Amino acid sequence: MEHAYGLDIPRTLEEVCHPQRMALLVYDMQIGIVDQTLNAKQVVANVVSVVASARKGGFRIFFSRHMSLANEAAGVSQLRTAMAWQRKDRVGDVKPSFPRDSPQARIIPELTPLESEVIFDKLGMSFFVGTPLEMALRDCGIGAVAIAGVVLEVGIEPTLRHAADLGFLPVLIGDACGSVNENARTRSLDELSFGGASIVTDSASICELLARG
Repeated sequence: MEHAYGLDIPRTLEEVCHPQRMALLVYDMQIGIVDQTLNAKQVVANVVSVVASARKGGFRIFFSRHMSLANEAAGVSQLRTAMAWQRKDRVGDVKPSFPRDSPQARIIPELTPLESEVIFDKLGMSFFVGTPLEMALRDCGIGAVAIAGVVLEVGIEPTLRHAADLGFLPVLIGDACGSVNENARTRSLDELSFGGASIVTDSASICELLARG
């Protein structure tokens, strides 16, 4: 740990991995999204291990859920995104992919959140946009976030970048983040590594640190 100007500046995963300093973000582990990812079974197993270790170590855990508005309530960006994802040329041909409380919007049963854990619904890609996440973290004195879930190249990368811009230290648990496109995944990992703001680790390494709290 570096000490300068009255600040403690962590340099390693071990230094930042403490329940008073770091929270775990579980990104969009929803039934309708997980099934679309590559190597879904292994990714789920890794995320389950990370969550179990974080629970054992007493870390705060925040789950995100992607939500779709009804077409009548959606705006331009929501409708354009729906057209792109559903490969439709007309707004009238798209349907909300993840309506609130729909089966596909639910967190997978292997990760059912505990009463002590938090679920925030969102419309955008960054977990921080339109949710109380930043306030909740700062109110707890949290300065770092570890992220696991799906999909790396769609929503997790923007969340990591946003976290860094807000002054949080982002920790990417690489093998606990699923993808839908291998080339896009490689680009995301390369760009995050080049940027240098994030600590990149794997589930085995962080689980050992999480479990001991």
